[in-house]
Amino acid sequence: MTPATKQLEQNNVRFQVLQYQHQPSASSYGLEAVEKLALNADQVFKTLVVCTDTDKLAVAIIPVKVKLNLKAIAKVLQVKKVKMAEAKRVETTTGYILGGVSPLGQKKQLTTVIDASAEKFEEIYVSGGRRGLEIELAPKDLARLCQAKFATISN
Repeated sequence: MTPATKQLEQNNVRFQVLQYQHQPSASSYGLEAVEKLALNADQVFKTLVVCTDTDKLAVAIIPVKVKLNLKAIAKVLQVKKVKMAEAKRVETTTGYILGGVSPLGQKKQLTTVIDASAEKFEEIYVSGGRRGLEIELAPKDLARLCQAKFATISN
């Protein structure tokens, strides 16, 4: 049980946990999940944390096989620029280690944006809060729990 799964249970959200044996040598945690769990890569989303030019952190949830469009997320966040947040700050703020950062159950609620491509699926997969742990849930439930908005933020 992780803070992410606890939040889902406390809010009576329907979800499923999938586990796989994480290989430390994996170059991409998200693509490793796709391969080991035989999932559609379009439905597996990674959780990225960005830092705005006002020094605020925000969460971007995008498909694992695409890149975050920094200009697009900056526009959605109504700031001039964003950059990827430093690993140590991500871990301290979210309570999760890199490769296992879940958008759910974070220590501090951050502004969250989910790539609009998630809306075309009944279920998507996000990190469960640990490397080798994925959660399947409805995008609308994820958005509600994270108080997130949908926007096109990937390339």
